Amino acid sequence: MNMDDFLNDPIEYNKEIRNRIRLSVAAYAYEMRNESIMDDAEYDRLSKEIDVSETTGNRKMDNFFKNSFDADTGQWIHKHPELRKVAFLYDTYCFAREKNA
Repeated sequence: MNMDDFLNDPIEYNKEIRNRIRLSVAAYAYEMRNESIMDDAEYDRLSKEIDVSETTGNRKMDNFFKNSFDADTGQWIHKHPELRKVAFLYDTYCFAREKNA
């Protein structure tokens, strides 16, 4: 299963949460692993869709996106409060595809 399959599972996920996760993993890959897992146009489009005013039920992440997210850069990922989880998703769903290719 790749990242898109995981996030496009038929289970109904909150779109804002899904977009924040996808963007976090993409920013992590680019900023921390020097790898681009989505093209710049898709990253920019998805960044502009992030609604920092939307509450998702995760106060810590809602506050982080409200106070630290910047749609014009990926530098915000360095301050991500759940960076280990983002790294796990990258390693499990993105990096694994390289091993299996």
